[in-house]
Amino acid sequence: MLRRQSRERREYLYRKSLEAQEAQLYAKKQKVRQLLAEGKAIPKELRDGVESSEKLARGIDLDASQADPLTSFDSEYAMAGARDPRILVTTSRSPSSRLTAFAKEMRLVFPNSTRINRGGYKVHDLAAAARANNITDLVVVHEHRGVPDAMVVSHFPHGPTALFTLHNVVLRHEVAAHSSSTVSEQYPHLIFEGFESKLGGRIRDILKYLFPAPKEESKRVMTFRNERDFLSFRHHVFLKTSHREVSLAEVGPRFEMRPYEIRQGTLEMGDSADVEWILRPYMNTKRDQL
Repeated sequence: MLRRQSRERREYLYRKSLEAQEAQLYAKKQKVRQLLAEGKAIPKELRDGVESSEKLARGIDLDASQADPLTSFDSEYAMAGARDPRILVTTSRSPSSRLTAFAKEMRLVFPNSTRINRGGYKVHDLAAAARANNITDLVVVHEHRGVPDAMVVSHFPHGPTALFTLHNVVLRHEVAAHSSSTVSEQYPHLIFEGFESKLGGRIRDILKYLFPAPKEESKRVMTFRNERDFLSFRHHVFLKTSHREVSLAEVGPRFEMRPYEIRQGTLEMGDSADVEWILRPYMNTKRDQL
Protein backbone atom coordinates (compact mmCIF):
# COMPACT_ATOMS: atom_id res chain seq x y z
CA MET A 1 0.00 0.00 0.00
CA LEU A 2 2.85 2.38 0.81
CA ARG A 3 4.42 1.76 -2.60
CA ARG A 4 1.09 2.38 -4.28
CA GLN A 5 0.60 5.65 -2.39
CA SER A 6 4.13 6.74 -3.24
CA ARG A 7 3.61 5.95 -6.93
CA GLU A 8 0.28 7.79 -7.04
CA ARG A 9 1.89 10.78 -5.32
CA ARG A 10 4.74 10.87 -7.89
CA GLU A 11 2.26 10.62 -10.76
CA TYR A 12 0.19 13.42 -9.25
CA LEU A 13 3.22 15.71 -8.84
CA TYR A 14 4.38 14.92 -12.39
CA ARG A 15 0.95 15.75 -13.79
CA LYS A 16 0.91 18.92 -11.72
CA SER A 17 4.27 20.04 -13.15
CA LEU A 18 3.10 19.36 -16.72
CA GLU A 19 -0.06 21.38 -16.15
CA ALA A 20 2.00 24.26 -14.75
CA GLN A 21 4.15 24.25 -17.89
CA GLU A 22 1.06 24.19 -20.11
CA ALA A 23 -0.48 27.09 -18.21
CA GLN A 24 2.73 29.11 -18.53
CA LEU A 25 2.95 28.43 -22.27
CA TYR A 26 -0.72 29.32 -22.73
CA ALA A 27 -0.24 32.64 -20.92
CA LYS A 28 2.78 33.45 -23.10
CA LYS A 29 0.85 32.68 -26.30
CA GLN A 30 -2.04 34.85 -25.18
CA LYS A 31 0.33 37.73 -24.47
CA VAL A 32 2.05 37.38 -27.86
CA ARG A 33 -1.31 37.15 -29.65
CA GLN A 34 -2.44 40.35 -27.95
CA LEU A 35 0.76 42.19 -28.93
CA LEU A 36 0.45 41.05 -32.55
CA ALA A 37 -3.17 42.19 -32.70
CA GLU A 38 -2.12 45.63 -31.44
CA GLY A 39 0.79 45.81 -33.90
CA LYS A 40 3.40 46.09 -31.15
CA ALA A 41 6.88 44.59 -31.06
CA ILE A 42 7.30 41.30 -29.21
CA PRO A 43 9.70 41.59 -26.23
CA LYS A 44 12.85 39.54 -26.32
CA GLU A 45 11.84 37.42 -23.31
CA LEU A 46 8.69 36.27 -25.15
CA ARG A 47 10.48 35.21 -28.34
CA ASP A 48 12.15 32.35 -26.48
CA GLY A 49 14.84 31.71 -29.09
CA VAL A 50 12.54 31.98 -32.12
CA GLU A 51 14.34 33.48 -35.15
CA SER A 52 11.62 35.88 -36.24
CA SER A 53 8.31 37.32 -35.10
CA GLU A 54 6.69 36.03 -38.31
CA LYS A 55 7.59 32.46 -37.47
CA LEU A 56 6.25 32.90 -33.96
CA ALA A 57 3.04 34.42 -35.35
CA ARG A 58 2.50 31.40 -37.62
CA GLY A 59 2.81 29.10 -34.62
CA ILE A 60 0.41 31.23 -32.64
CA ASP A 61 -2.24 31.10 -35.37
CA LEU A 62 -2.30 27.31 -35.21
CA ASP A 63 -3.21 27.48 -31.51
CA ALA A 64 -5.83 30.20 -31.81
CA SER A 65 -8.59 27.82 -30.73
CA GLN A 66 -6.74 26.47 -27.71
CA ALA A 67 -8.82 26.66 -24.54
CA ASP A 68 -7.56 27.65 -21.13
CA PRO A 69 -5.73 24.54 -19.86
CA LEU A 70 -7.01 22.78 -16.78
CA THR A 71 -5.04 23.08 -13.59
CA SER A 72 -4.30 20.48 -10.95
CA PHE A 73 -6.78 22.27 -8.69
CA ASP A 74 -9.52 20.80 -10.87
CA SER A 75 -8.23 17.23 -10.56
CA GLU A 76 -8.01 17.46 -6.76
CA TYR A 77 -11.79 17.69 -6.56
CA ALA A 78 -12.63 15.77 -9.74
CA MET A 79 -14.97 13.40 -7.86
CA ALA A 80 -16.79 16.20 -6.00
CA GLY A 81 -19.97 15.91 -8.07
CA ALA A 82 -19.86 12.12 -8.42
CA ARG A 83 -19.91 11.24 -4.72
CA ASP A 84 -20.61 13.00 -1.44
CA PRO A 85 -17.61 13.97 0.69
CA ARG A 86 -16.84 11.97 3.82
CA ILE A 87 -15.31 14.00 6.65
CA LEU A 88 -13.31 12.79 9.65
CA VAL A 89 -13.31 15.25 12.58
CA THR A 90 -10.87 14.98 15.49
CA THR A 91 -8.94 17.13 17.94
CA SER A 92 -5.40 17.69 19.13
CA ARG A 93 -3.98 15.54 21.92
CA SER A 94 -5.55 15.70 25.40
CA PRO A 95 -8.44 18.02 24.47
CA SER A 96 -10.28 20.09 27.03
CA SER A 97 -14.03 19.73 27.53
CA ARG A 98 -14.62 22.90 25.49
CA LEU A 99 -12.59 21.66 22.54
CA THR A 100 -14.37 18.31 22.68
CA ALA A 101 -17.73 20.10 22.62
CA PHE A 102 -16.57 22.23 19.69
CA ALA A 103 -15.49 19.10 17.77
CA LYS A 104 -18.91 17.55 18.38
CA GLU A 105 -20.60 20.65 17.00
CA MET A 106 -18.30 20.66 13.95
CA ARG A 107 -19.38 17.09 13.28
CA LEU A 108 -22.94 18.40 13.08
CA VAL A 109 -21.83 21.21 10.76
CA PHE A 110 -20.39 18.84 8.16
CA PRO A 111 -22.87 16.29 6.72
CA ASN A 112 -21.61 12.72 6.34
CA SER A 113 -18.91 13.35 8.95
CA THR A 114 -17.57 11.14 11.73
CA ARG A 115 -15.88 12.27 14.92
CA ILE A 116 -13.26 10.17 16.68
CA ASN A 117 -11.45 10.69 19.94
CA ARG A 118 -7.80 11.49 19.29
CA GLY A 119 -6.43 9.33 22.11
CA GLY A 120 -2.90 8.22 21.34
CA TYR A 121 -3.25 8.25 17.55
CA LYS A 122 -0.43 9.89 15.64
CA VAL A 123 -1.00 11.99 12.53
CA HIS A 124 0.27 9.15 10.31
CA ASP A 125 -2.26 6.79 11.95
CA LEU A 126 -5.09 9.23 11.23
CA ALA A 127 -4.01 9.58 7.61
CA ALA A 128 -3.77 5.82 7.16
CA ALA A 129 -7.23 5.34 8.68
CA ALA A 130 -8.65 8.07 6.43
CA ARG A 131 -7.25 6.44 3.28
CA ALA A 132 -8.38 2.97 4.34
CA ASN A 133 -11.96 4.16 4.88
CA ASN A 134 -12.24 6.36 1.75
CA ILE A 135 -12.31 9.57 3.77
CA THR A 136 -12.13 12.63 1.52
CA ASP A 137 -11.18 15.25 4.14
CA LEU A 138 -9.63 15.28 7.59
CA VAL A 139 -10.54 18.18 9.92
CA VAL A 140 -8.42 18.68 13.06
CA VAL A 141 -9.26 21.40 15.61
CA HIS A 142 -6.68 22.73 18.08
CA GLU A 143 -6.80 24.84 21.23
CA HIS A 144 -4.74 27.08 23.48
CA ARG A 145 -5.53 26.97 27.20
CA GLY A 146 -8.99 25.59 26.59
CA VAL A 147 -9.90 28.02 23.81
CA PRO A 148 -10.27 26.65 20.24
CA ASP A 149 -7.75 28.62 18.18
CA ALA A 150 -6.89 26.66 15.00
CA MET A 151 -8.34 24.28 12.43
CA VAL A 152 -6.63 22.17 9.76
CA VAL A 153 -8.48 20.91 6.68
CA SER A 154 -6.59 18.22 4.74
CA HIS A 155 -7.99 16.79 1.50
CA PHE A 156 -7.21 13.19 0.56
CA PRO A 157 -5.54 11.47 -1.16
CA HIS A 158 -3.04 14.13 -2.36
CA GLY A 159 -3.99 17.42 -0.73
CA PRO A 160 -4.24 20.35 -0.42
CA THR A 161 -3.99 21.08 3.30
CA ALA A 162 -5.29 24.46 4.52
CA LEU A 163 -4.44 25.86 7.96
CA PHE A 164 -6.70 28.41 9.67
CA THR A 165 -6.62 30.34 12.92
CA LEU A 166 -9.92 30.57 14.81
CA HIS A 167 -11.18 33.66 16.65
CA ASN A 168 -14.24 34.53 18.75
CA VAL A 169 -15.52 30.96 18.90
CA VAL A 170 -19.09 30.79 20.26
CA LEU A 171 -20.48 27.31 20.91
CA ARG A 172 -24.04 26.29 20.14
CA HIS A 173 -25.32 26.45 23.73
CA GLU A 174 -23.92 30.00 24.00
CA VAL A 175 -25.97 31.30 21.05
CA ALA A 176 -29.01 33.36 22.08
CA ALA A 177 -31.44 31.38 19.91
CA HIS A 178 -30.11 28.03 21.16
CA SER A 179 -33.23 27.09 23.15
CA SER A 180 -35.64 27.68 20.23
CA SER A 181 -33.63 26.07 17.40
CA THR A 182 -32.53 22.56 16.52
CA VAL A 183 -29.59 21.21 14.54
CA SER A 184 -30.78 20.10 11.14
CA GLU A 185 -29.18 17.11 9.39
CA GLN A 186 -30.09 18.39 5.92
CA TYR A 187 -27.43 19.18 3.34
CA PRO A 188 -26.99 22.96 3.69
CA HIS A 189 -27.12 25.73 1.14
CA LEU A 190 -23.82 27.66 1.06
CA ILE A 191 -23.28 31.41 0.77
CA PHE A 192 -19.80 32.76 -0.04
CA GLU A 193 -19.27 36.51 -0.06
CA GLY A 194 -16.03 38.34 -0.81
CA PHE A 195 -14.01 35.56 -2.48
CA GLU A 196 -13.36 37.27 -5.82
CA SER A 197 -9.55 36.94 -6.06
CA LYS A 198 -7.63 33.87 -7.23
CA LEU A 199 -6.57 33.06 -3.67
CA GLY A 200 -10.13 33.65 -2.50
CA GLY A 201 -11.40 31.18 -5.07
CA ARG A 202 -8.87 28.63 -3.85
CA ILE A 203 -10.00 29.01 -0.23
CA ARG A 204 -13.66 28.92 -1.33
CA ASP A 205 -13.14 25.61 -3.15
CA ILE A 206 -11.40 24.04 -0.16
CA LEU A 207 -14.37 24.93 2.05
CA LYS A 208 -17.10 24.36 -0.52
CA TYR A 209 -16.15 20.78 -1.27
CA LEU A 210 -16.49 19.83 2.40
CA PHE A 211 -20.25 19.89 1.81
CA PRO A 212 -22.42 17.78 -0.52
CA ALA A 213 -24.82 19.35 -2.99
CA PRO A 214 -28.01 20.41 -1.14
CA LYS A 215 -31.55 19.40 -1.98
CA GLU A 216 -33.87 22.16 -3.17
CA GLU A 217 -36.16 21.74 -0.15
CA SER A 218 -33.32 22.11 2.36
CA LYS A 219 -34.00 24.69 5.12
CA ARG A 220 -30.42 24.95 6.30
CA VAL A 221 -27.90 27.61 5.23
CA MET A 222 -24.26 28.29 6.09
CA THR A 223 -22.52 31.57 5.35
CA PHE A 224 -18.84 32.32 4.82
CA ARG A 225 -18.24 36.06 4.59
CA ASN A 226 -14.78 37.47 3.92
CA GLU A 227 -13.96 40.83 5.47
CA ARG A 228 -10.30 41.91 5.49
CA ASP A 229 -9.13 38.29 5.18
CA PHE A 230 -11.18 37.14 8.19
CA LEU A 231 -13.88 34.63 7.26
CA SER A 232 -17.02 34.87 9.37
CA PHE A 233 -18.93 31.60 9.67
CA ARG A 234 -22.63 31.57 10.54
CA HIS A 235 -25.08 28.66 10.64
CA HIS A 236 -28.84 29.23 10.32
CA VAL A 237 -32.08 27.38 9.70
CA PHE A 238 -35.00 29.16 8.08
CA LEU A 239 -38.72 28.68 7.65
CA LYS A 240 -40.89 30.39 5.07
CA THR A 241 -43.85 31.79 7.02
CA SER A 242 -45.58 33.41 4.03
CA HIS A 243 -44.96 34.15 0.37
CA ARG A 244 -42.99 37.28 1.38
CA GLU A 245 -41.58 36.53 4.84
CA VAL A 246 -38.96 34.12 6.17
CA SER A 247 -38.21 33.29 9.80
CA LEU A 248 -34.47 32.86 10.46
CA ALA A 249 -32.87 31.25 13.53
CA GLU A 250 -29.16 30.96 14.25
CA VAL A 251 -28.11 27.46 15.22
CA GLY A 252 -24.40 27.86 15.92
CA PRO A 253 -21.56 27.49 16.37
CA ARG A 254 -20.16 30.81 15.14
CA PHE A 255 -16.57 31.88 14.71
CA GLU A 256 -14.10 33.81 12.58
CA MET A 257 -11.31 32.04 10.76
CA ARG A 258 -8.21 33.33 8.99
CA PRO A 259 -6.19 31.21 6.53
CA TYR A 260 -2.43 31.43 6.97
CA GLU A 261 -1.00 28.56 4.90
CA ILE A 262 -1.88 26.18 2.08
CA ARG A 263 0.31 23.13 1.43
CA GLN A 264 0.32 20.91 -1.64
CA GLY A 265 0.11 17.69 0.30
CA THR A 266 -1.73 15.91 3.11
CA LEU A 267 -1.46 16.52 6.83
CA GLU A 268 1.04 13.77 7.68
CA MET A 269 3.56 15.08 5.11
CA GLY A 270 4.26 18.11 7.29
CA ASP A 271 7.10 20.36 6.14
CA SER A 272 8.00 17.98 3.30
CA ALA A 273 4.96 19.17 1.33
CA ASP A 274 5.42 22.15 -0.97
CA VAL A 275 3.98 25.42 0.32
CA GLU A 276 1.48 26.78 -2.18
CA TRP A 277 0.74 29.97 -0.23
CA ILE A 278 1.70 31.37 3.17
CA LEU A 279 0.62 34.51 4.99
CA ARG A 280 3.47 36.97 5.49
CA PRO A 281 1.86 40.02 7.13
CA TYR A 282 5.15 41.75 8.04
CA MET A 283 6.78 41.75 4.61
CA ASN A 284 7.08 45.11 2.86
CA THR A 285 5.51 43.77 -0.33
CA LYS A 286 2.00 43.61 -1.68
CA ARG A 287 0.17 40.81 0.12
CA ASP A 288 -2.24 38.41 -1.51
CA GLN A 289 -5.79 39.20 -0.49
CA LEU A 290 -8.79 36.91 -0.50
